[in-house]
Amino acid sequence: MRKYIILGIVALIMSSCAETITRGTQYPKMYEEKPLSIVVMPPINQTNSVEAKDFFYTTLYAPLCEKGYYVFSPMMTMEMFQSESAYDSEMFIEGNLAQFRNILGADAALFTIIKSWKRNNVGGVLTAGVEYILRSTKTGETLYQREGLIKVDTSVRSGGGGLLGALVDLAATAVSTAATDKVVAGRKCTLFVLSDMPEGRYSPKFDQDQKLPAGKKFIKATVK
Repeated sequence: MRKYIILGIVALIMSSCAETITRGTQYPKMYEEKPLSIVVMPPINQTNSVEAKDFFYTTLYAPLCEKGYYVFSPMMTMEMFQSESAYDSEMFIEGNLAQFRNILGADAALFTIIKSWKRNNVGGVLTAGVEYILRSTKTGETLYQREGLIKVDTSVRSGGGGLLGALVDLAATAVSTAATDKVVAGRKCTLFVLSDMPEGRYSPKFDQDQKLPAGKKFIKATVK
């Protein structure tokens, strides 16, 4: 009996340790290379929503800046990508990124893969499924990788009771969801998924967050 109790305690301790993963443990390359500047690559769109690529691209700049990184202007880089036939990031996601370091001076390149991009006006939900991959332009190694399936709740609840109140809420929800720009949903998805990315050099928390808990590699969540 005592043997089984000891084994149970050991298993509990090991389980507890396994659940606590710090940012320093999960993203060691980020703290080794300490990238300062990031170039945002055009998203890789795997959905049937043709406009998702251009819409989502514009959502990536602000969250990375807020994390303390220098991010090259999306307008400038998009023009460069198009003129240099580099608009399709599929060609670079596993290739040599030295040219972005030599031409732009970027320390890292952020790739995003849009796997889901749906809007339900009646249900009041915008769904964005995106994988984020940050690769070093110096070594080519992956510094950060995380994927999220984020539902943005745009439903409206007036608090009115009965059938009439429900119908009013349903109509208001449809209008709210239709009016919610896809850029807003994309930005909320990016903010949520990149919440555990180590802070950049322009953040007061730079190089001080190694012991903070890291999130799961794949997350599902609903945000308002």
